[in-house]
Amino acid sequence: MGTGIRPRIIRIVAEEMDIRGRIEDLRELVRYHNRRYHIEDLPEISDAEYDALYSELESLETEHPELVTPDSPTQRVGGDPLEQFEQVRHAVPMLSLANARKIEDLREWDARVRRLLGEDETPRYVTERKIDGLAISLRYENGRLARGATRGNGTVGEEVTANLRTVRSIPEKLDDDPPEVLEPRGEVYMTLAEFEKLNRRQEEAGKPPFANPRNAAAGSIRQLDSKITARRPLTVYLYGIGEGGDLYESHSGALDALKSYGLRANRYRLHDDIESVIEECEKAAGERESLPYQIDGVVVKVDSRDQQRALGSVAKAPRWAIAYKFEPLAGRTRLNDIIVNVGRTGALTPQAVLEPVNVGGVMISRATLHNEDYIKENGILIGDEVVIERAGDVIPQVIKPIAEARTGAEREFTMPTECPVCGEPVSRPEGEAVTRCVNARCPAQALEHIIHWAQKSAMDIDGLGEKLATRLFDLGLIKDVADVYELAAEQLVPLEGFGEKSAENLIQSIQNSKQQPFSRVLYALGIRHVGSVTAQLIGERFGGEDLLCGVPAEQLAEIKGVGAVVAHAVAEYFDLEDNRALVGRLMQLGLDFEREAGRPSEGPLAGKRVVITGTLSQPRSYYVERVEAAGGAFTSSVSKNTDYVLAGEEAGSKLEKARELGVSVLDEAGFEELLSQLPA
Repeated sequence: MGTGIRPRIIRIVAEEMDIRGRIEDLRELVRYHNRRYHIEDLPEISDAEYDALYSELESLETEHPELVTPDSPTQRVGGDPLEQFEQVRHAVPMLSLANARKIEDLREWDARVRRLLGEDETPRYVTERKIDGLAISLRYENGRLARGATRGNGTVGEEVTANLRTVRSIPEKLDDDPPEVLEPRGEVYMTLAEFEKLNRRQEEAGKPPFANPRNAAAGSIRQLDSKITARRPLTVYLYGIGEGGDLYESHSGALDALKSYGLRANRYRLHDDIESVIEECEKAAGERESLPYQIDGVVVKVDSRDQQRALGSVAKAPRWAIAYKFEPLAGRTRLNDIIVNVGRTGALTPQAVLEPVNVGGVMISRATLHNEDYIKENGILIGDEVVIERAGDVIPQVIKPIAEARTGAEREFTMPTECPVCGEPVSRPEGEAVTRCVNARCPAQALEHIIHWAQKSAMDIDGLGEKLATRLFDLGLIKDVADVYELAAEQLVPLEGFGEKSAENLIQSIQNSKQQPFSRVLYALGIRHVGSVTAQLIGERFGGEDLLCGVPAEQLAEIKGVGAVVAHAVAEYFDLEDNRALVGRLMQLGLDFEREAGRPSEGPLAGKRVVITGTLSQPRSYYVERVEAAGGAFTSSVSKNTDYVLAGEEAGSKLEKARELGVSVLDEAGFEELLSQLPA
């Protein structure tokens, strides 16, 4: 062996050991900070610092895929979709609980427990808030997550391991010294704030909202595609142990042990008598609305494991535990009127104006009706007596009308044809549930347009983020995107956090954005359905002057890669006088509205139109880039001119239309195979 080869081998090995060591260090750091944030609610570093650690780990693992392990924190993104769930038989049955509807039921249960234990035994009780989620069981073997399952019928559940691995508050690896086999059990749930965000996204996408956080959590865990689950904001509280539970002398001791292993165990309180338990139940009922998650009661358990064994079970419920259930937060009142609110994205949402009614201690006078279809499908009329429920114990919504209480004076609701805020015509595209205002200068949505305009993928105005845009908008310094270009440094300097230099930097960044090509400007206008790729296709055929003069939807639809839905949205946008006035101002301010030079259409997919639909393993932009790199064109809607449809999970109507038209449908594997078979 040459004299230079051995030192080089040693150097390479040393470098690999350094990289492996850094990856292991990063994994431990990310796991530690995950635990502090998601399990202990005590974060030690900022989100940006955490993101930096995670990104470094992700980059190193990308460069060195041979060092990736299944329990790495980066592997919580989900795997390949399943055809169905496997069944799992629980080693220890997951029993249901008897319910106490009244305080007196708790006293009667206490009396039974004392009678069964005998005079020599005095029970001590544990109370826990009963979180309304999906019951699950985790199995750890030698400290590592081996399996996760739903409760099912209590004896047999469904294996949902891949989905549960995506929940950040469920660690892949336990701390301390756990037993060889440990089976923690608990509830996967969604916080109320995250539930509201998820439903807003559902409605903006024209999809039906989830009824409550429990349904949202259950639906998320039972997805056959774990990548969908990974995008849902789920967390967990564990309330007990199945297999391995006999190692602990008390229930409270088992919960403490779960915490020591790095698991998110439910909070509990100990009580020496039933009156103390009753006080806790009444306190919890009063606090249920201030909690960040939904609870529907309090679980009361005998703490001693020996006493639990002595009490045993009856049918499918243990004698040593009971659930005190709260009264549902519902009421009945008169629907006096339906008004329409305009959201930040232009969505028109009908809202019920109610005769004030007390629901769970809160006076309700307004409630959501979601959309026009919801009102029609549920047969709700103005003037009806209706049932009101507080979804998630927080969001009031009209559940159903009391048809038998009608007098004949009730009347139907009709969605307005003009925006209630700006008076411009509204639009409801075929196949969508949401009616929208498309006026970019509508006061109800102007701020959202400004935020979108400044984003990196649009005009890339460095320094003008969401917080600053909101601040300038609230101060009245900007009312639309054109106002951004009329800002002066002297307006910014007096504001807190600004100096002369920072003000000048922002103004310079704003001026620099005028150099962005027309396709960026078109995308930044926020026209519905117009993404960056579509904007580029349109910008290669027409300039701003053309669109202002009025290009018919039929002509826009002739552009290769632009479908009828997009064409209609663009034509509709430029039909509106306010939108044309805004574009005219932007032209006068010096932005680029010139038609762009076309791109060469060369490559293995040259002349092919590809539609991408559903949920895939990578971001949509990844597939768009692959299509374009191969010379193809990405289009947003399926037509007889479409060549291929790349379909992921929840593909929906586009997939159905492709099958009707006989268009070739590809899954991800088929897409990769197609690209590999085509000539370079």
